[in-house]
Amino acid sequence: MAEPIVVAEGLHKSFGDTHALRGLDLSVPRGTVCGVLGPNGAGKTTAVRILATLADPDAGHARIAGYDVVRDGDEVRARIGLAGQHAAVDEKLTGRGNLRMFGRLYHLSRREAHRRADELLERFGLMDAADRQVLGYSGGMRRRLDLIASLILSPEVLFLDEPTTGLDPRSRGEIWDGVRELVADGTTVLLTTQYLEEADRLADDIAVIDHGKVIATGTPDELKATIGDRLDVVLDDPGALRPAAAVLSALAGTDPAMTGADRLSVALSGDGLRLADIVRELDRAGVAAADVSLRRPTLDEVFLRLTDRKESVQ
Repeated sequence: MAEPIVVAEGLHKSFGDTHALRGLDLSVPRGTVCGVLGPNGAGKTTAVRILATLADPDAGHARIAGYDVVRDGDEVRARIGLAGQHAAVDEKLTGRGNLRMFGRLYHLSRREAHRRADELLERFGLMDAADRQVLGYSGGMRRRLDLIASLILSPEVLFLDEPTTGLDPRSRGEIWDGVRELVADGTTVLLTTQYLEEADRLADDIAVIDHGKVIATGTPDELKATIGDRLDVVLDDPGALRPAAAVLSALAGTDPAMTGADRLSVALSGDGLRLADIVRELDRAGVAAADVSLRRPTLDEVFLRLTDRKESVQ
């Protein structure tokens, strides 16, 4: 296991009567992508703000590269980059002008700011649009430029807070490629996202946050393994949903979810159920199935199970 570069221990944060964090613990190994998942209001953005020195915790401690985020704020800020949920670039400037401005704000010399801007524009495929006003950029191009701006100082740790919100699939893929390049060069990325496919594709490890605490951690495959394989059943007759659900509930020990007008899905506990046994029990109940299949669960299903948000057959 690589040495952790991001460590949070018992973080608490309240805003009036709202408890955003309730003892959050987190450890992110150096040179990896940590995906942070959670429902709206779970505390993801608050955790990022504390780690990025934008807010102080009410209790607990956090360190970036060994530096305390409260006591050693200047040292931490010299080692991190942050791209928030909304592009923070100036629409009236060109792409090149924005990056040069950020370089000067980070106290780079004029020559170094110009060099770094051109280097990043070339690397992330924006050189052709470098001298166009950002007002004319697409949403994906703006988000890429915002990501680039957070890399002016080559941060050891990059915080990405829902970086692809609202982007089309092509633009999202471009951001993913950029993140992979950064990690290949040694940057550690902490990624909060509402897109579970994004976490599945990018993250080495995932932390699921709910009600201000980390409730589960592991690789995507490890988290999927915690809820077992999924059994999917497609019925010949949608009117047979209730008897089919009763059969699956008895076999699996848990209520199935309705995934379509004629479809049911349920997690299996790994007790050796065979497809032939399942088909036989459905047949005994007078339920005709068009298709019965076993598969690994998706990260979406893991998330819904962990945060106790599911749709069951009534």
